Amino acid sequence: DSLLQENEGTSTLKKTESCKMLRLRSSLNLTSRLVMENKALQERKQTISSKKVVEGKSRLHAEITSSKGRDILNDPVFNKGLAFPGTERDRMGLRGLLPPVIRTMNEQERIVMDELSHSWSERKDDMIENDEMVLKSGIMKEDVRKKEVLMGLHERNETLYYKIIMDFFNEMSKIIYTPTVGWACARYSGLYKKPRGMFFSLKDKGEFASMVFNWDSDKVDVVVVTDGSRVLGLGDLGIGGLGISIGKLDLYIAAGGFHPRRVLPVVIDIGTDNPALRKDPNYMGLINPRIDGWEYYEVIDEFMEAIALRWPKALIQFEDFQTKHAIKLLQRYKNSFLMFNDDIQGTAATVLAGLYGAMKLQGKPYSALASEKIVLVGAGSAATGVALTIRRAM
Repeated sequence: DSLLQENEGTSTLKKTESCKMLRLRSSLNLTSRLVMENKALQERKQTISSKKVVEGKSRLHAEITSSKGRDILNDPVFNKGLAFPGTERDRMGLRGLLPPVIRTMNEQERIVMDELSHSWSERKDDMIENDEMVLKSGIMKEDVRKKEVLMGLHERNETLYYKIIMDFFNEMSKIIYTPTVGWACARYSGLYKKPRGMFFSLKDKGEFASMVFNWDSDKVDVVVVTDGSRVLGLGDLGIGGLGISIGKLDLYIAAGGFHPRRVLPVVIDIGTDNPALRKDPNYMGLINPRIDGWEYYEVIDEFMEAIALRWPKALIQFEDFQTKHAIKLLQRYKNSFLMFNDDIQGTAATVLAGLYGAMKLQGKPYSALASEKIVLVGAGSAATGVALTIRRAM
Protein backbone atom coordinates (compact mmCIF):
# COMPACT_ATOMS: atom_id res chain seq x y z
CA ASP A 1 0.00 0.00 0.00
CA SER A 2 2.76 2.43 0.90
CA LEU A 3 4.53 1.64 -2.39
CA LEU A 4 1.31 2.24 -4.31
CA GLN A 5 0.76 5.57 -2.54
CA GLU A 6 4.36 6.58 -3.28
CA ASN A 7 3.91 5.79 -6.99
CA GLU A 8 0.65 7.71 -7.07
CA GLY A 9 2.33 10.67 -5.36
CA THR A 10 5.19 10.58 -7.86
CA SER A 11 2.70 10.44 -10.75
CA THR A 12 0.72 13.41 -9.37
CA LEU A 13 3.94 15.38 -8.93
CA LYS A 14 4.96 14.68 -12.52
CA LYS A 15 1.53 15.74 -13.77
CA THR A 16 1.75 18.96 -11.77
CA GLU A 17 5.24 19.70 -13.08
CA SER A 18 4.07 18.87 -16.61
CA CYS A 19 1.14 21.32 -16.27
CA LYS A 20 3.48 23.99 -14.98
CA MET A 21 5.78 23.42 -17.96
CA LEU A 22 2.86 23.63 -20.36
CA ARG A 23 1.64 26.86 -18.76
CA LEU A 24 5.15 28.27 -18.83
CA ARG A 25 5.61 27.26 -22.44
CA SER A 26 2.21 28.75 -23.32
CA SER A 27 3.14 31.93 -21.49
CA LEU A 28 6.47 32.09 -23.30
CA ASN A 29 4.74 31.51 -26.63
CA LEU A 30 2.22 34.26 -25.82
CA THR A 31 4.99 36.62 -24.77
CA SER A 32 6.95 35.77 -27.89
CA ARG A 33 3.89 36.35 -30.06
CA LEU A 34 3.16 39.68 -28.36
CA VAL A 35 6.77 40.74 -28.86
CA MET A 36 6.58 39.81 -32.53
CA GLU A 37 3.25 41.59 -32.97
CA ASN A 38 4.57 44.66 -31.19
CA LYS A 39 7.64 44.59 -33.41
CA ALA A 40 5.44 44.29 -36.49
CA LEU A 41 3.31 47.17 -35.22
CA GLN A 42 6.39 49.30 -34.70
CA GLU A 43 7.50 48.46 -38.22
CA ARG A 44 4.07 49.44 -39.52
CA LYS A 45 4.30 52.71 -37.66
CA GLN A 46 7.38 53.43 -39.66
CA THR A 47 5.21 53.44 -42.76
CA ILE A 48 1.89 54.64 -41.28
CA SER A 49 2.11 58.16 -39.96
CA SER A 50 0.63 61.60 -40.40
CA LYS A 51 4.04 63.21 -40.73
CA LYS A 52 6.64 63.18 -43.49
CA VAL A 53 10.01 61.44 -43.40
CA VAL A 54 13.24 63.36 -43.76
CA GLU A 55 13.49 62.30 -47.38
CA GLY A 56 10.17 64.02 -48.02
CA LYS A 57 8.11 60.89 -48.63
CA SER A 58 4.49 61.10 -47.47
CA ARG A 59 3.31 58.62 -44.85
CA LEU A 60 -0.21 57.37 -44.26
CA HIS A 61 -1.87 57.66 -40.87
CA ALA A 62 -4.84 55.72 -39.52
CA GLU A 63 -6.85 56.51 -36.40
CA ILE A 64 -9.38 54.10 -34.86
CA THR A 65 -12.45 55.38 -33.02
CA SER A 66 -15.75 53.87 -31.96
CA SER A 67 -17.49 57.26 -32.10
CA LYS A 68 -20.02 58.05 -34.81
CA GLY A 69 -22.20 60.87 -36.07
CA ARG A 70 -22.18 64.14 -34.18
CA ASP A 71 -19.87 62.66 -31.53
CA ILE A 72 -17.16 62.64 -34.21
CA LEU A 73 -17.86 66.23 -35.21
CA ASN A 74 -17.77 67.34 -31.56
CA ASP A 75 -14.39 65.66 -30.98
CA PRO A 76 -11.61 68.13 -31.92
CA VAL A 77 -9.09 65.29 -32.29
CA PHE A 78 -11.04 63.18 -34.78
CA ASN A 79 -13.03 65.90 -36.52
CA LYS A 80 -11.63 66.69 -39.98
CA GLY A 81 -14.22 69.28 -40.93
CA LEU A 82 -15.18 68.81 -44.58
CA ALA A 83 -12.25 66.48 -45.34
CA PHE A 84 -14.19 63.27 -44.63
CA PRO A 85 -14.48 61.38 -47.95
CA GLY A 86 -17.79 59.84 -48.95
CA THR A 87 -16.84 56.36 -47.73
CA GLU A 88 -15.99 57.67 -44.25
CA ARG A 89 -19.16 59.75 -44.11
CA ASP A 90 -21.21 56.60 -44.71
CA ARG A 91 -19.16 54.42 -42.36
CA MET A 92 -19.19 56.98 -39.54
CA GLY A 93 -22.79 58.10 -39.89
CA LEU A 94 -21.89 61.59 -41.13
CA ARG A 95 -23.91 61.73 -44.33
CA GLY A 96 -26.37 64.57 -43.95
CA LEU A 97 -24.54 66.11 -41.00
CA LEU A 98 -22.04 67.88 -43.27
CA PRO A 99 -22.43 70.00 -46.42
CA PRO A 100 -22.11 67.87 -49.59
CA VAL A 101 -18.81 69.44 -50.64
CA ILE A 102 -15.58 67.59 -49.76
CA ARG A 103 -12.50 69.69 -49.02
CA THR A 104 -9.04 68.35 -48.31
CA MET A 105 -7.13 69.56 -45.27
CA ASN A 106 -4.92 71.59 -47.60
CA GLU A 107 -7.97 73.35 -49.05
CA GLN A 108 -9.29 74.07 -45.57
CA GLU A 109 -5.86 75.33 -44.55
CA ARG A 110 -5.88 77.77 -47.46
CA ILE A 111 -9.23 79.19 -46.38
CA VAL A 112 -8.13 79.65 -42.77
CA MET A 113 -4.81 81.24 -43.77
CA ASP A 114 -6.66 83.61 -46.09
CA GLU A 115 -8.87 84.61 -43.17
CA LEU A 116 -5.86 85.07 -40.89
CA SER A 117 -4.09 87.27 -43.39
CA HIS A 118 -6.89 89.87 -43.51
CA SER A 119 -7.70 92.10 -40.56
CA TRP A 120 -11.24 93.13 -39.66
CA SER A 121 -10.67 96.62 -41.02
CA GLU A 122 -9.60 95.18 -44.41
CA ARG A 123 -12.71 93.08 -44.84
CA LYS A 124 -14.98 94.12 -47.70
CA ASP A 125 -18.67 93.32 -47.67
CA ASP A 126 -20.87 94.81 -50.36
CA MET A 127 -24.01 94.13 -48.31
CA ILE A 128 -22.95 96.63 -45.63
CA GLU A 129 -20.27 98.61 -47.48
CA ASN A 130 -22.20 101.83 -48.03
CA ASP A 131 -25.26 103.67 -46.78
CA GLU A 132 -27.23 102.93 -49.94
CA MET A 133 -26.91 99.16 -49.46
CA VAL A 134 -27.70 99.45 -45.75
CA LEU A 135 -30.88 101.40 -46.51
CA LYS A 136 -31.88 98.89 -49.19
CA SER A 137 -31.34 95.75 -47.10
CA GLY A 138 -31.88 97.14 -43.60
CA ILE A 139 -28.75 95.26 -42.48
CA MET A 140 -26.62 97.38 -40.13
CA LYS A 141 -22.87 96.88 -39.80
CA GLU A 142 -23.13 96.92 -36.00
CA ASP A 143 -25.81 94.19 -36.13
CA VAL A 144 -23.49 92.10 -38.29
CA ARG A 145 -20.82 92.39 -35.59
CA LYS A 146 -23.34 91.33 -32.94
CA LYS A 147 -24.45 88.43 -35.14
CA GLU A 148 -20.88 87.11 -35.33
CA VAL A 149 -20.49 87.41 -31.54
CA LEU A 150 -23.73 85.48 -31.00
CA MET A 151 -22.74 82.80 -33.51
CA GLY A 152 -19.47 82.25 -31.65
CA LEU A 153 -21.35 82.03 -28.36
CA HIS A 154 -23.80 79.53 -29.83
CA GLU A 155 -20.92 77.19 -30.64
CA ARG A 156 -19.50 77.42 -27.11
CA ASN A 157 -22.49 77.73 -24.79
CA GLU A 158 -25.95 77.14 -26.21
CA THR A 159 -27.64 77.60 -22.83
CA LEU A 160 -26.23 81.11 -22.40
CA TYR A 161 -26.99 81.89 -26.05
CA TYR A 162 -30.71 81.26 -25.60
CA LYS A 163 -30.79 82.97 -22.21
CA ILE A 164 -29.48 86.18 -23.80
CA ILE A 165 -31.99 85.97 -26.65
CA MET A 166 -34.90 85.43 -24.26
CA ASP A 167 -33.82 88.13 -21.81
CA PHE A 168 -33.24 90.72 -24.57
CA PHE A 169 -35.66 89.43 -27.20
CA ASN A 170 -36.71 92.78 -28.68
CA GLU A 171 -33.09 93.72 -29.34
CA MET A 172 -31.89 90.28 -30.41
CA SER A 173 -34.75 89.25 -32.69
CA LYS A 174 -33.56 91.51 -35.54
CA ILE A 175 -30.07 90.01 -35.19
CA ILE A 176 -30.95 86.31 -35.11
CA TYR A 177 -33.64 86.74 -37.78
CA THR A 178 -34.64 89.42 -40.26
CA PRO A 179 -32.99 91.47 -41.50
CA THR A 180 -29.53 90.37 -40.27
CA VAL A 181 -30.12 86.68 -40.95
CA GLY A 182 -30.14 87.57 -44.66
CA TRP A 183 -26.51 88.61 -44.37
CA ALA A 184 -25.65 85.36 -42.56
CA CYS A 185 -27.35 83.31 -45.30
CA ALA A 186 -25.54 85.17 -48.09
CA ARG A 187 -22.20 84.70 -46.28
CA TYR A 188 -22.89 81.16 -45.04
CA SER A 189 -19.94 79.41 -46.70
CA GLY A 190 -17.50 82.06 -45.45
CA LEU A 191 -18.89 82.02 -41.90
CA TYR A 192 -19.08 78.22 -41.62
CA LYS A 193 -17.23 76.82 -38.62
CA LYS A 194 -19.34 73.94 -37.36
CA PRO A 195 -22.38 72.25 -38.92
CA ARG A 196 -25.86 72.76 -37.52
CA GLY A 197 -28.94 70.95 -38.73
CA MET A 198 -29.00 68.54 -41.66
CA PHE A 199 -28.01 68.77 -45.31
CA PHE A 200 -29.89 66.78 -47.96
CA SER A 201 -28.57 67.10 -51.49
CA LEU A 202 -29.08 65.77 -54.98
CA LYS A 203 -25.97 63.62 -54.42
CA ASP A 204 -27.79 61.82 -51.59
CA LYS A 205 -30.86 60.87 -53.61
CA GLY A 206 -31.98 57.39 -52.64
CA GLU A 207 -30.29 57.62 -49.21
CA PHE A 208 -32.59 60.03 -47.34
CA ALA A 209 -34.31 57.28 -45.34
CA SER A 210 -31.01 56.09 -43.87
CA MET A 211 -29.58 59.60 -43.46
CA VAL A 212 -32.29 60.72 -41.02
CA PHE A 213 -31.07 58.10 -38.57
CA ASN A 214 -27.68 59.84 -38.43
CA TRP A 215 -29.41 62.59 -36.42
CA ASP A 216 -28.94 61.56 -32.79
CA SER A 217 -32.31 62.65 -31.39
CA ASP A 218 -35.33 60.36 -31.52
CA LYS A 219 -37.64 63.23 -30.55
CA VAL A 220 -38.10 66.08 -33.03
CA ASP A 221 -41.17 68.30 -32.73
CA VAL A 222 -40.63 70.63 -35.69
CA VAL A 223 -38.53 70.59 -38.86
CA VAL A 224 -37.96 73.83 -40.78
CA VAL A 225 -36.83 73.10 -44.34
CA THR A 226 -35.81 75.30 -47.27
CA ASP A 227 -34.27 74.74 -50.67
CA GLY A 228 -32.61 78.17 -50.53
CA SER A 229 -34.26 79.25 -53.77
CA ARG A 230 -35.85 82.47 -52.53
CA VAL A 231 -34.37 83.62 -49.23
CA LEU A 232 -36.06 86.79 -47.98
CA GLY A 233 -35.61 89.35 -50.76
CA LEU A 234 -32.12 88.16 -51.66
CA GLY A 235 -33.03 85.47 -54.18
CA ASP A 236 -31.20 82.17 -54.69
CA LEU A 237 -28.68 81.62 -51.87
CA GLY A 238 -28.27 77.88 -52.37
CA ILE A 239 -27.01 75.98 -49.36
CA GLY A 240 -26.83 79.25 -47.44
CA GLY A 241 -30.60 78.99 -47.07
CA LEU A 242 -29.95 76.79 -44.04
CA GLY A 243 -29.39 80.03 -42.13
CA ILE A 244 -33.06 80.94 -42.51
CA SER A 245 -34.11 77.56 -41.07
CA ILE A 246 -31.74 78.04 -38.14
CA GLY A 247 -32.92 81.61 -37.52
CA LYS A 248 -36.61 80.69 -37.62
CA LEU A 249 -36.10 77.89 -35.11
CA ASP A 250 -34.10 80.21 -32.82
CA LEU A 251 -37.24 82.37 -32.69
CA TYR A 252 -39.40 79.35 -31.91
CA ILE A 253 -37.07 78.33 -29.08
CA ALA A 254 -36.73 81.80 -27.57
CA ALA A 255 -40.32 83.01 -28.03
CA GLY A 256 -42.31 79.80 -28.48
CA GLY A 257 -40.80 77.57 -25.82
CA PHE A 258 -39.55 74.77 -28.08
CA HIS A 259 -36.68 72.68 -26.71
CA PRO A 260 -33.37 73.18 -28.61
CA ARG A 261 -32.83 69.43 -28.83
CA ARG A 262 -36.25 68.83 -30.38
CA VAL A 263 -35.99 71.06 -33.44
CA LEU A 264 -34.25 70.35 -36.75
CA PRO A 265 -33.17 72.96 -39.33
CA VAL A 266 -32.77 71.50 -42.83
CA VAL A 267 -31.62 72.60 -46.27
CA ILE A 268 -32.26 70.61 -49.46
CA ASP A 269 -29.45 71.40 -51.89
CA ILE A 270 -30.53 70.80 -55.48
CA GLY A 271 -28.02 73.18 -57.06
CA THR A 272 -28.03 76.93 -57.62
CA ASP A 273 -28.77 79.38 -60.42
CA ASN A 274 -26.80 82.12 -58.68
CA PRO A 275 -23.69 82.80 -60.85
CA ALA A 276 -21.84 84.45 -57.96
CA LEU A 277 -22.12 81.27 -55.87
CA ARG A 278 -21.01 79.07 -58.75
CA LYS A 279 -17.85 81.15 -59.16
CA ASP A 280 -17.10 81.28 -55.41
CA PRO A 281 -14.31 78.77 -54.63
CA ASN A 282 -15.45 78.66 -51.00
CA TYR A 283 -19.08 77.83 -51.76
CA MET A 284 -20.11 74.64 -49.95
CA GLY A 285 -23.10 73.62 -52.03
CA LEU A 286 -23.66 71.95 -55.39
CA ILE A 287 -22.83 74.23 -58.32
CA ASN A 288 -25.00 72.50 -60.92
CA PRO A 289 -28.05 74.41 -62.21
CA ARG A 290 -31.15 73.89 -60.09
CA ILE A 291 -33.15 70.85 -61.08
CA ASP A 292 -36.80 71.37 -61.92
CA GLY A 293 -39.93 69.53 -62.96
CA TRP A 294 -40.62 65.94 -61.94
CA GLU A 295 -37.01 65.36 -60.86
CA TYR A 296 -37.38 68.17 -58.30
CA TYR A 297 -40.60 66.77 -56.84
CA GLU A 298 -39.07 63.30 -56.59
CA VAL A 299 -36.37 64.70 -54.27
CA ILE A 300 -38.89 66.55 -52.08
CA ASP A 301 -41.13 63.45 -51.99
CA GLU A 302 -38.22 61.36 -50.74
CA PHE A 303 -37.41 63.95 -48.08
CA MET A 304 -41.00 64.05 -46.78
CA GLU A 305 -41.21 60.26 -46.59
CA ALA A 306 -37.87 60.05 -44.75
CA ILE A 307 -38.89 62.63 -42.12
CA ALA A 308 -42.25 60.91 -41.59
CA LEU A 309 -40.45 57.57 -41.22
CA ARG A 310 -38.11 58.78 -38.46
CA TRP A 311 -40.33 61.36 -36.73
CA PRO A 312 -43.98 60.65 -37.68
CA LYS A 313 -45.33 63.31 -35.28
CA ALA A 314 -42.98 66.12 -36.34
CA LEU A 315 -44.41 69.26 -37.93
CA ILE A 316 -42.66 70.12 -41.21
CA GLN A 317 -42.52 73.82 -42.06
CA PHE A 318 -41.62 74.92 -45.59
CA GLU A 319 -39.65 78.16 -45.64
CA ASP A 320 -38.56 80.41 -48.53
CA PHE A 321 -39.34 78.21 -51.51
CA GLN A 322 -39.89 79.77 -54.93
CA THR A 323 -43.51 80.72 -55.53
CA LYS A 324 -43.85 78.32 -58.47
CA HIS A 325 -42.97 75.42 -56.17
CA ALA A 326 -44.33 76.69 -52.85
CA ILE A 327 -48.00 76.55 -53.82
CA LYS A 328 -47.69 73.21 -55.62
CA LEU A 329 -45.85 71.64 -52.69
CA LEU A 330 -48.50 72.83 -50.25
CA GLN A 331 -51.25 71.30 -52.40
CA ARG A 332 -49.19 68.14 -52.82
CA TYR A 333 -48.58 67.40 -49.13
CA LYS A 334 -51.18 69.19 -46.98
CA ASN A 335 -53.54 66.19 -46.85
CA SER A 336 -50.86 63.53 -46.33
CA PHE A 337 -48.33 65.09 -43.94
CA LEU A 338 -48.31 67.34 -40.88
CA MET A 339 -46.93 70.39 -42.68
CA PHE A 340 -47.51 74.02 -43.63
CA ASN A 341 -45.88 76.74 -45.68
CA ASP A 342 -44.94 79.70 -43.52
CA ASP A 343 -44.72 82.20 -46.38
CA ILE A 344 -48.14 81.32 -47.76
CA GLN A 345 -50.09 80.35 -44.64
CA GLY A 346 -48.18 81.86 -41.70
CA THR A 347 -47.85 85.35 -43.17
CA ALA A 348 -51.40 85.24 -44.54
CA ALA A 349 -52.88 84.29 -41.15
CA THR A 350 -51.04 87.19 -39.51
CA VAL A 351 -52.25 89.68 -42.14
CA LEU A 352 -55.83 88.43 -41.88
CA ALA A 353 -55.70 88.75 -38.10
CA GLY A 354 -54.52 92.35 -38.56
CA LEU A 355 -57.41 93.09 -40.92
CA TYR A 356 -59.92 91.62 -38.48
CA GLY A 357 -58.39 93.79 -35.77
CA ALA A 358 -58.80 96.87 -37.99
CA MET A 359 -62.44 95.97 -38.65
CA LYS A 360 -63.06 95.64 -34.93
CA LEU A 361 -61.51 99.06 -34.21
CA GLN A 362 -63.86 100.59 -36.78
CA GLY A 363 -66.83 98.93 -35.11
CA LYS A 364 -67.55 96.83 -38.19
CA PRO A 365 -68.40 93.10 -38.25
CA TYR A 366 -65.87 90.72 -39.75
CA SER A 367 -68.22 90.11 -42.65
CA ALA A 368 -67.70 93.75 -43.72
CA LEU A 369 -64.28 92.70 -45.00
CA ALA A 370 -66.05 91.56 -48.18
CA SER A 371 -66.75 95.18 -49.12
CA GLU A 372 -63.16 96.39 -48.59
CA LYS A 373 -60.62 96.92 -51.38
CA ILE A 374 -57.26 95.29 -50.68
CA VAL A 375 -54.05 96.23 -52.51
CA LEU A 376 -50.92 94.05 -52.28
CA VAL A 377 -47.48 95.23 -53.34
CA GLY A 378 -45.56 92.38 -54.96
CA ALA A 379 -46.62 88.91 -56.08
CA GLY A 380 -44.27 86.55 -54.27
CA SER A 381 -45.36 83.45 -52.36
CA ALA A 382 -46.23 85.56 -49.27
CA ALA A 383 -48.37 88.05 -51.20
CA THR A 384 -50.03 85.24 -53.13
CA GLY A 385 -50.85 83.41 -49.91
CA VAL A 386 -52.24 86.62 -48.38
CA ALA A 387 -54.43 87.24 -51.41
CA LEU A 388 -55.83 83.68 -51.37
CA THR A 389 -56.50 83.79 -47.63
CA ILE A 390 -58.25 87.19 -47.74
CA ARG A 391 -60.36 86.04 -50.68
CA ARG A 392 -61.50 82.98 -48.73
CA ALA A 393 -62.28 85.20 -45.70
CA MET A 394 -64.46 87.43 -47.85
